Amino acid sequence: MRFLHMSDEGSIIRGWVVPDDPEAISRVYVTIEGQRVAEVSAIHADPTFIQYGWHSTGQCHYEVREDHIPGLAAIERLEIYDVDTNVLVYRRLPSDGLAAPKTILINAHINPETVIQTALFPHFRQCYFGIGRFPEEILRAMFDTDTLTSCLMAGSIILPRYEGHFVQGGALTMMLVHDPYVEMASRLMWLRARAGIAADPVQHWRLGNLVEACAFTLDYDYTDAKSLKRLFRMMPEPAYHLLYNPLTRQLSTLVADDRIAPGHSIIAVEILSRMGLVGHRDYFEAFMASVFHHHGIEAPIPLPLPIPNETLALAEQLRKLRFLQSWVEFDVVLSDAVRSSVAKNWEV
Repeated sequence: MRFLHMSDEGSIIRGWVVPDDPEAISRVYVTIEGQRVAEVSAIHADPTFIQYGWHSTGQCHYEVREDHIPGLAAIERLEIYDVDTNVLVYRRLPSDGLAAPKTILINAHINPETVIQTALFPHFRQCYFGIGRFPEEILRAMFDTDTLTSCLMAGSIILPRYEGHFVQGGALTMMLVHDPYVEMASRLMWLRARAGIAADPVQHWRLGNLVEACAFTLDYDYTDAKSLKRLFRMMPEPAYHLLYNPLTRQLSTLVADDRIAPGHSIIAVEILSRMGLVGHRDYFEAFMASVFHHHGIEAPIPLPLPIPNETLALAEQLRKLRFLQSWVEFDVVLSDAVRSSVAKNWEV
């Protein structure tokens, strides 16, 4: 499924949804205060969708009008969802109290920054999470369009592919950096937690090229140094790409499996320096205070989710393995620089 909101002129709301079925006519439904009040089918065809191979007829543009919902222009709050997937396509809210900019929270952590997303969600007209899974054409359209104001996007994406679009679209970029060893431990725990999915022939497709890596982790003891050494020596290549200086990879490469060289560290520092807001997980409250200040949000500062003790124990095991220093050396430079900068301007 691909989608984009185009405009809200009060009495008419326009957008498009390309369904997964290339022969289906896309449909959206409208809710007001949680109640489903209308279902609207696409009425306009766009040859571009046919050219891209997305849809057989291109009939994907919809219009929500007064004849669908009487008094549409006067309704302050409504939401539009795709019928087939229930994905939120557009949300209309009163402008008072909403954050104005298009904001992109780039996740450097293996897991979504759910605390940050939850804290910001009420203050934006539109929110899109997990954007790392969106098709590239949709991401570029979302980054470039000037109709997506008061819009929060969050997910894990490779920065160099899209940085120019952030500038063009006037977006505020944000990132929370994590301790490299804790991040590596979190990624190892993430792989092991999905070993069951990897073994399921019905679901393993969800893991992409990490199927073997997830199943592989079950053969090793995370509490034993010798077992960890064998794990890193024998791990599949996709796991290597997931674990080797992932922050530097995210900030300096064009594709996830690019080879990392010392020059990438310089590129990563330059790109990180051009981001709007950068914080460190060790100073979570400082980061959230800055985020709220930049968006004009007055709300209690949330607390971060605690890091599981098992993950912290694994991180300490990893710190003791000398050969792993090269696996995090570039990320350590970035993490230490951010932590030092924040520490100079914030008192815990």
